[in-house]
Amino acid sequence: MIPTPYAVSIRRFLALLSFPETITMILLIAAFAVSASLSPYFLDIRYLLDSTSLYMEVGLMALAMTLVIISGNIDLSIASNLALTAVICAKLYSSLGVPMAVALILAPVIGSALGLANGLVVTMLRLPSLAVTLGTLALYRGLAQVLVGDHSIGHFPDWFTGIDYRYLGPMPMPLLIFLGAAVLFALLLHKTVFGRCVFAVGTNELAAKFSGIRTGRVKLAIFTLSGAMAGCGAMMMLSRLSVARYDLALGDELAVITTVVLGGTDIFGGRGTILGTALALLLLDIIRRGMGVANVSAEDQLAVTGALLVAAVLLARLSAGIGRRVSLISHR
Repeated sequence: MIPTPYAVSIRRFLALLSFPETITMILLIAAFAVSASLSPYFLDIRYLLDSTSLYMEVGLMALAMTLVIISGNIDLSIASNLALTAVICAKLYSSLGVPMAVALILAPVIGSALGLANGLVVTMLRLPSLAVTLGTLALYRGLAQVLVGDHSIGHFPDWFTGIDYRYLGPMPMPLLIFLGAAVLFALLLHKTVFGRCVFAVGTNELAAKFSGIRTGRVKLAIFTLSGAMAGCGAMMMLSRLSVARYDLALGDELAVITTVVLGGTDIFGGRGTILGTALALLLLDIIRRGMGVANVSAEDQLAVTGALLVAAVLLARLSAGIGRRVSLISHR
């Protein structure tokens, strides 16, 4: 039977909804419209660009978390990794006299080592990443508190601080760094053999292993990359805040996971895009800006973030279900 134009249009619409980032884009447009209606100042492009600097550390971590979750794993310790890396680098500078330029290079190395430790425990002991990283979440944060206590470390060089006040044209440097990293991660995930291995491990790890994929090495690489991005985020946060404390990025693991899942990445693995994660980060930024304009309290904003995480899981499952239905229809 030849499909009618109406049926073809419905099929195309369903196919569009099956893309992970489509629902995120719809929510982004709706959030922007609502936020703009709350205040005319929200439409100020300079204001919107400047506000992104507050969330670029979350964005960097979310890029790596996208790969972690697509692989069927999770890294709850990523924000604690950031805090510990920031504290270690600050201590190296303030107590041992290590130049800040050297600390800047060491940060992703330290973060990678902490991420690699997660990966080794997960792969060698065959423990679930949820349990392992829940433990290192407390461990890394606790080590950071042991190093500095309730004190803070500051007085960094002028060339290092204030990254959020540095621009290339109208674009703040944190946003440019995030966009550059997003392009690299998109190429890694969607255009390389390693990226295909990540999807394969997340879809069916046992089948991937029988296909000749070294799943253990893939997991090690993913957790190491997650740690490296936490290290990069640590130096960006140090530059922006000009202070190192054990409670840096406290609770940001929730924002990171929400960003990834809201971007259409399936919490059970095997599905997701970097574009969706980037759109979700922008969506969360606009929602926070909108709530700020509406004078919503910080506690209520946290509740909204939690609600978004639940909604994101449901939307991701809905999108995946639509995708399977479209696939079945197209093969009839």
